[in-house]
Amino acid sequence: MDKVPITAGGFQRLQEELRQLKTVERPAVIKAIAEAREHGDLSENAEYHAARERQSFIEGRVAELEDVISRCEVIDVKKLSGDTVTFGVTVEVADEDTDEETKYTIVGPYEADLSKGMISTSSPIARALIGKRVGDSVEVATPRGAKSLEILSIAIQ
Repeated sequence: MDKVPITAGGFQRLQEELRQLKTVERPAVIKAIAEAREHGDLSENAEYHAARERQSFIEGRVAELEDVISRCEVIDVKKLSGDTVTFGVTVEVADEDTDEETKYTIVGPYEADLSKGMISTSSPIARALIGKRVGDSVEVATPRGAKSLEILSIAIQ
């Protein structure tokens, strides 16, 4: 089994989601199934089928989270040097064609959220940036074509 790199905050969020599913969502759906069964004929009972579908989703997500949590390797980003782009750092880059500046935080695959500027270590941009230093330029193959990015700064959050 491969270890999954994750920040302490990301690990805590996964554990909280698992706790929420087990202690709140699971009992609620069991109660909903029991109530729907009381309505009689299950073959035409939409509430029953919806509750069973929700239960199936919850159980699948619980199994997935338990698997991921068991394989997580929490990395303390405060112990990193910040000289090069690595897991856990926030890197500010400028598109060399448009001069548009963007900040990315490089995280594990279960923390990635592009809307928050958090990109996975396996993303094309992160793979191109990892190991580089401030001032370096990198070519990144993106779905919209090749991009040239210059690293402006590296910070540890």
